Amino acid sequence: MDHDLIWRLEALYTAAWPPLRSETVSDWLLKFAPGVSRRANSANPLRTQMRDVDSSIDEAARRYRQAGMPALFRVLSILDPAAGVRLDRLGYRPEGETVNLYARIEDAVARRDDAATILSRPDDQWLTAMTAAQGHAGDKAETYQKIIRSIAIPAGFAALRQDGELAALAYGALDGGVMCFESVVTLERHRGRGLATRALSALIDWAATRGVQAVCLQMEATNERGQRLYRGLGLRRELYRYDYRREPGAAAYTPYWRSAGNTR
Repeated sequence: MDHDLIWRLEALYTAAWPPLRSETVSDWLLKFAPGVSRRANSANPLRTQMRDVDSSIDEAARRYRQAGMPALFRVLSILDPAAGVRLDRLGYRPEGETVNLYARIEDAVARRDDAATILSRPDDQWLTAMTAAQGHAGDKAETYQKIIRSIAIPAGFAALRQDGELAALAYGALDGGVMCFESVVTLERHRGRGLATRALSALIDWAATRGVQAVCLQMEATNERGQRLYRGLGLRRELYRYDYRREPGAAAYTPYWRSAGNTR
């Protein structure tokens, strides 16, 4: 297992989906962006061998509660087991097991598509369609748009049109020769026609022209439809997994891909 690559990807995922606010407690990066995802509202490990496990978990949980949020920890499969054991003993519940898929750019399916436009920054139409497809409205839509506008690394925002309207959307963020996919959706009336595959294939082609050497993404292990999509694009190597540990008594989270019928 290539730990150096995994920690590079962890940094890329954070840059591609940045929290609105963050704090550090020992070897945990605490992310805050209320309302839109677990990844942007959880304590994330910064190294394989975690130090001060007991005290840092207690302090991180205190800070989330102080912010009026449930304590949520993201536990990677490559971590020393001490953190997971401590959380289990405290009654934290596991949820959202996630796989990380990876492919070299030459093994991924890259295809130009005249129906797809790749923007360097999302326009208002892209943002409006994306938040609607994810079921975000009001404060959640505003938070999503703030996160997207705070991305500081290069990114391509794909918009594939059918019948004159936006049909499939996604974006890819680039750093260190790797692109990660984020926010992959197909608008409801266009689902089941392979349009997300076309949008992502166009993004891979776009990334290849910019010297990208590999592509990756993270998605829930139970999302079989999404896994078929991404493995069909060549992302067949599983690097690692993680799950979340939610504090006792806190309400569970429903990912938008499940509630809205999207792939992620």
